[in-house]
Amino acid sequence: MTLTAELLPGVPLIESPFFEHDLATLPAEIRSVARQLHDRGYAIIDFPDADFDRKAESIKARLAARFDWREPGACSVSARVQDAWRFDEDVRGVACNASILELLSTLYGRQAFPFQTLNFPVGTQQPVHSDHIHFCSIPERFMCGVWVALEDVHADAGPLFYFPGSHVWPSYGNEHVGASPDAGAVLKYIRLHEAMPEKFGVARETFIARKGQALIWASNLLHGGAAQNDLTRSRWSQVTHYFFEGCRYTTPLKNDVLKGRITNRRALDARRAGGGVMTRIAAGLARLRI
Repeated sequence: MTLTAELLPGVPLIESPFFEHDLATLPAEIRSVARQLHDRGYAIIDFPDADFDRKAESIKARLAARFDWREPGACSVSARVQDAWRFDEDVRGVACNASILELLSTLYGRQAFPFQTLNFPVGTQQPVHSDHIHFCSIPERFMCGVWVALEDVHADAGPLFYFPGSHVWPSYGNEHVGASPDAGAVLKYIRLHEAMPEKFGVARETFIARKGQALIWASNLLHGGAAQNDLTRSRWSQVTHYFFEGCRYTTPLKNDVLKGRITNRRALDARRAGGGVMTRIAAGLARLRI
């Protein structure tokens, strides 16, 4: 048993104060990934699937008809298919990849499960943000994302960007930014997340991914989508969001902690044929409105 599991079972191993001690207990082949996640908040790997090229081409072919390709730029930057794992076995296969699940479960100290997929045909150009405000666990930080390139990404296609080390910065909720769950919260978080890197002196990095490269990121890492300078270029990709078992799941954007309202998020488990719901209510916390 690791020191983290013994003394801080409610903290992911990669974010534990005992990380340096526990690193030696991990399999040698994943220690570099653990180190990257601990130090930087992200890790870059080759997606571990010998059949990945076929899956990628199949996903692109089946989902392409869902988007508007009449002219450059017609395919909206908000274009995406959410939870295609429900009807596309290859999307589900990427999300439920056994090697990824084993890796994440070892790095976090709890069993990982995929609860959401998003498939993108073009760059999102999404402002800098933290997944923490959208997907949160109790205890915190038992959530991560795995983004994988379904094609080579060009620098002008709106690649991912991120701020290394930002995962260790404080995580904030509506009660901190003075936001109501009913109005304008997202804009307040955007202003905060744009200000923090400048305050901490951290430069933005960009991921010009090759097809089959994947980026794992911690829940509190600040990241977003760069500008799509060439509207003729696609940027096919899939992101899978993972929770870990034994937690309560919530959406901080919808919470009003000062009034005692904490949402319970229905976390569907894509490993299950019907997407069964993973629910675990933490002891001592009231089941409140959704």
